[in-house]
Amino acid sequence: MTDATDVTDVTTAPERGRHRRSGDRIYRSSFFLLVSTVVTAGLGFVFWVVVARFYTASQVGLATSLISATSLLATFSLLGLNNTLIRFPAGEDARNAQITQALLMVAVVGCAAGGIYLLGLPWYGAKLEFVRDNWVSAVAFAAICGFAAATMLVRSVFNAARIPEYNVLIDGLTQGAAKVAVPAVLTGLGVFGIVASAGVGYVVTAVVALAVLRRRLGFRADLRTRGTRLREKFRFSAASHASNLINLAPVLAMPLIVLHHLGAAEAGYYFVAFQMAAMLNAVSTAVGEAVFAEVSHEESRFRELMLRSARIIAAVQMPAAVMVVVGGGLLLRVFGAEYAEHARPLLTVLAVAAVPVALNTWACFALKLAQRMRHLIVANTLLATLSIGLSAAVADRGLVWVGYAWAVGNTVAGVFATVSLARGRTKAATIPVAAGHGEPAPSAETPGTPDTLQLAVPARSTGPSWVRPRPERLAP
Repeated sequence: MTDATDVTDVTTAPERGRHRRSGDRIYRSSFFLLVSTVVTAGLGFVFWVVVARFYTASQVGLATSLISATSLLATFSLLGLNNTLIRFPAGEDARNAQITQALLMVAVVGCAAGGIYLLGLPWYGAKLEFVRDNWVSAVAFAAICGFAAATMLVRSVFNAARIPEYNVLIDGLTQGAAKVAVPAVLTGLGVFGIVASAGVGYVVTAVVALAVLRRRLGFRADLRTRGTRLREKFRFSAASHASNLINLAPVLAMPLIVLHHLGAAEAGYYFVAFQMAAMLNAVSTAVGEAVFAEVSHEESRFRELMLRSARIIAAVQMPAAVMVVVGGGLLLRVFGAEYAEHARPLLTVLAVAAVPVALNTWACFALKLAQRMRHLIVANTLLATLSIGLSAAVADRGLVWVGYAWAVGNTVAGVFATVSLARGRTKAATIPVAAGHGEPAPSAETPGTPDTLQLAVPARSTGPSWVRPRPERLAP
């Protein structure tokens, strides 16, 4: 009779070469996700340069408010389904139905959210009421919100299939190029011409994405509800969605705090410095998204892949942070000498804060993978409460103090998330293993769900079964 040790050795030995390839996927996926972010940001910059040449400054100012609202409403409309599609993909027979229902839900919620936003304009955006007063522009704005939400969700579909390179093509190049090509043609629409240009980008992106999903993944619309796991994993979707919204709160509130306490000029310096820091922090986000997809496919390698992702973040984001600290003044001079003078202290603090931001991002992705959702929400609540509260308390002292508040919020949240993760591992180590099943008993944290931190089963396949293989070309 073979003992348990022998079984483990036999089952894992053939997987070693595949594990190495799967580990390399993190580098590859992180690279493409980061490139997608850079391309999107770069073409977005070009878009606003083009817009500035064809529209007045006041028109641009109003349009930025509407486009920012579109992005926020689309993010709200995801309902956490972007995480669920990656973490809990349906079986091959129900995967098309899962994607179809998720796309329809976020699109409908996006349209509804856009309509509700327009109804409330008299209370918080009186200068934007012209959109609501014209039924054509009102319907178009609501539709744009729906398409924006759908295109955001498609990004997660490609990540779940472990083909993030398509996000560079679709989310980056296609959307950016479509937006840049339109503003000059729509000047007759005034402010809404700028918003419609962004909307054209979303529509074109959605159409191209569906075509790629059909060709690359064999996607077909399917309205069946059985086996999609969306209702089954509703609590996970809701918790991850709540966590994302809480995490977004300081990004929205802190610029308003700066504007209220320090004025418009300081708000401009803050915006430029924070956008540079956001590109720096995109490294840990891209790596986190990559490892989230990989561990979702191979839960038994949770610890190995999380440690690998930590090394990648340390090797890339930390040196980049040092470069920003040293050369931040030169970067800011691109925007003007006044930015280099007033925004550099803040940029230095934000670059140093990239360390706790990376820790917090990494630990929160790990908590989400382990389905420790209460701890994830608490970590993001600490981030939001401390960052916003301290910013409001110390903003009068100067712009750099707002940077200190951001650093403190991320430090406390990151330490809490990491300690929660470590305590979860210690607790999981004591869970008895059911004889003959090779997996731990259900965790107290997530009833009915094995604790992914301690799974000892052989790795699953390195690729989802619903991905259609590319056809091989035969030699003539």
